[in-house]
Amino acid sequence: MERTRTPVVSGWFTDSGREGGFRLLGTRCSACTAVFFPREDAYCRNPHCPGGGELAEVPLSPRGRVWSYTDGRYRPPAPYVSDPDAPWEPYTLVAVELEAERMVVLGQAAPGVTPADLAVGMEVEVECGVLYEDADAVRTTWRFRPVGGAR
Repeated sequence: MERTRTPVVSGWFTDSGREGGFRLLGTRCSACTAVFFPREDAYCRNPHCPGGGELAEVPLSPRGRVWSYTDGRYRPPAPYVSDPDAPWEPYTLVAVELEAERMVVLGQAAPGVTPADLAVGMEVEVECGVLYEDADAVRTTWRFRPVGGAR
């Protein structure tokens, strides 16, 4: 039986099969043009906004530049899903300044990308990744990969 691909957070990114490829989704305020990620659907979070605007979904830049990075060398605590019987594999976290929005978004690096493969200012792109799988579904999220592969 094939499991359903399900985003870990609904509405934060596109399905990788949609036109335009995989993209993070934010919202833009029509009154002040501020862009938010994670998305905001209730009100504009910009304290300088004049108010009265509508919030519209916008696809965010598929590329950006590494702003900072580090590695996660510990097993995350609950509520994160982590099999205590499986050997722990360190992972790489990347803070990326998106190309057009100039906002910094945090995410994991793609599998196989280590801190040694990254440098501040390096161009990366967002892609669909698997956070975990369970009996019902493959839970998808976003990851960042250096443009042109690992360094």
